[in-house]
Amino acid sequence: MSSVRDPLLGILAISGSLRARSSNTELLRAAALLAPPTMRVTLYEGLADVPPFNPDLDEEGAVPPPAVQALRTLVAAADGVAICSPEYAHGVAGVLKNALDWLVSYPALAHKPIALLNASARSTIANAALAETLRTMSTGWVAEASRTVPLDGRRLDAAEIAADPALATIVRQALASLEEAARAHRRELSGSAT
Repeated sequence: MSSVRDPLLGILAISGSLRARSSNTELLRAAALLAPPTMRVTLYEGLADVPPFNPDLDEEGAVPPPAVQALRTLVAAADGVAICSPEYAHGVAGVLKNALDWLVSYPALAHKPIALLNASARSTIANAALAETLRTMSTGWVAEASRTVPLDGRRLDAAEIAADPALATIVRQALASLEEAARAHRRELSGSAT
């Protein structure tokens, strides 16, 4: 359990959707509204700018494209990551998978706590594939923080999600599990630095 004296945790929220009124993005915005005072959730807004992954641009000594460098900087600064993505044809959204491909060889993502929020109880295949991708990348995927928040096509905005007691409870529980994992990860990092 964290105390008030604990430093603020920074959580990077990544939506796998580029739609202006995406349920996935609204769910992450609701998470920012529902975050405890010990946590700041910041929505990543550069996904559309990340170029197609090219291993030739990611070799040792290569300078990554600016949008990739910006994403990597945000990931490195975050104590944890929350991802919410739509399912397209039983697959992970291509723009999200592309961004993850740029992070495969990036050491700052290794063991970093990650929560997967799912905005639809019907979208299970892509979420399972995304969890497998994150495990393969050696991230600190947190099963207890990975929850389905059943918006199921209801066009709720962040404030409406946060105001719904049942939905808000699920989001708060996910954030509490992510916070616990992020605090433990932070302690591990500070212990290895001494």
